[in-house]
Amino acid sequence: MAEPGARTVSFATLGCRLNQVDTQQIQAALEARGFRTVAFDEPADVVVVNTCTVTARAEFSDRQMIRRAARVSDGAKLVVTGCWAQTSPDDVTAMAEVDLVVGNGDKHRLPDLLDQVVADRVHVTDIAHARPLDATPIVRISGRSRAFLKVQDGCQHRCAFCIVPLARGASRSLDPKRVLDQAQRLVEAGHPELVLTGIDLGHYGADLLPRTSLAALLRRLAEIPGLRWIRLSSLLPAYFTPELVEVVTATPAIAPHFHIPLQSGSDRVLRRMRRPYDTRMYRTLVERLAAARQRLGLGADVIAGFPGETDPDFAETIALVRDLPFSYLHVFPYSARRGTEAARLGGQVDARLITRRSRALRELGRAKNAEFRRGLVGVKEDVLVLETRERGTGWLVGLTGNYVEVAFPGPAALVREIVRVHLTAAMSDRTVGELMPTSPEAIRS
Repeated sequence: MAEPGARTVSFATLGCRLNQVDTQQIQAALEARGFRTVAFDEPADVVVVNTCTVTARAEFSDRQMIRRAARVSDGAKLVVTGCWAQTSPDDVTAMAEVDLVVGNGDKHRLPDLLDQVVADRVHVTDIAHARPLDATPIVRISGRSRAFLKVQDGCQHRCAFCIVPLARGASRSLDPKRVLDQAQRLVEAGHPELVLTGIDLGHYGADLLPRTSLAALLRRLAEIPGLRWIRLSSLLPAYFTPELVEVVTATPAIAPHFHIPLQSGSDRVLRRMRRPYDTRMYRTLVERLAAARQRLGLGADVIAGFPGETDPDFAETIALVRDLPFSYLHVFPYSARRGTEAARLGGQVDARLITRRSRALRELGRAKNAEFRRGLVGVKEDVLVLETRERGTGWLVGLTGNYVEVAFPGPAALVREIVRVHLTAAMSDRTVGELMPTSPEAIRS
């Protein structure tokens, strides 16, 4: 544990859940060196900004966060890492506020590199030669009911629109023994839900010797005492083998919530995107999962305005989304990324049309979400109580297995507990419920 006078460090994380886990590992490594973590809005000796590069908007947010960090911690050593640092180190270095640039393949060296910051401020090696996946043990994630567990990094696919393989490298998996040990530690530390994260999660284990699979890992994780839910991050439909489908539909510890990227409802556009599935495969999988898991939460990513997307293509996307039982959508306006195949394609869609299509998808996503939540009214659900309260009411906020936030009155002692909640109403912007009086926690309160 750091002494009160130890050097201080703060963190800002942009982008995906994998970045959140990477930040937690960097934090653990620096604290092991004697650093003391402070909140981002407090002045610190060192500030680490973990960046995203998935869209042009993400890079704009990266720049804003770096400048904000420099204002909050004037005089601090400012370290920039993550995907933008990996793909565009020259752009990051050009920012006067930045003292050290560390690529994704060098994150594990960050504590040592801080001592060399004056001599050499850029450390970005070729991500294609990144070392096998490793992880700094995280014993407890402060202030979090749920714990994110990174089991895979990198991607074997080369989708036309995606910059991530250039930022993260080839697919690499964490040894299952390391995964199980870390999961056990996190559950023992009071995290009843683990979220498995990875860039290409379904590819887990294919690079290991002996070869293994995500299905095999899930079977072993489900045996950990005290682990209520295993939640999966994004999974491509092609990875749902018969074995994996059997595991995720028959194992109570697997949360009834899947995020399966769609990107487009047009087979022609999916081919241009180089996606490893078509709409028939997607529809068949989703309908099978929804039939097997009651009240399944189902999310999808959808891109609006991919190069060459016509009005009929977009109409096919709208129709497919309407047909399938989605509970939410993540909508992304297409953004050309330097170094991707899509940036060189003809048929670039007008920005105003992309905005209109994005708006239509978001409106449809909101309608699907409202319909799903209305269908839960009157249902009793297990809920993991989160660490934050609802603004205005001060009520507790919990997350159901099917990924719906529910607000309900209750004591602070229930944070990180699994409680039973009767869902009583679903409004446009929130879902509310009542703590069941039969819950042991409710009786104690």
